[in-house]
Amino acid sequence: MTKPNINIQDGYLFQNLKASTVMDVGLVTGRTLHGRLRRFDRFAIVLEQEGREVLVYKHAIATIEEAP
Repeated sequence: MTKPNINIQDGYLFQNLKASTVMDVGLVTGRTLHGRLRRFDRFAIVLEQEGREVLVYKHAIATIEEAP
C-alpha cells in the first residue's frame, strides 16, 4: 500500500493565495521581501510588491510568514 503524497507547501501557499494575505518572505541571503502572493508552482512563487511582480525561486526561500 502506498501512502498519498502530502504537500504542506501547496496547501499553505494556496490558502494564502485565496486570502490575498500580505506576507514576509525571508531569503537565504538574509533579505526579506514583503508583498502579496500572486502565483506559485513547483519551483517558484510570484509576489506583488508596490505594483510590480517579483519572481522568487523556492530554493532561495528560508521562511514565509504572514506580515504583522
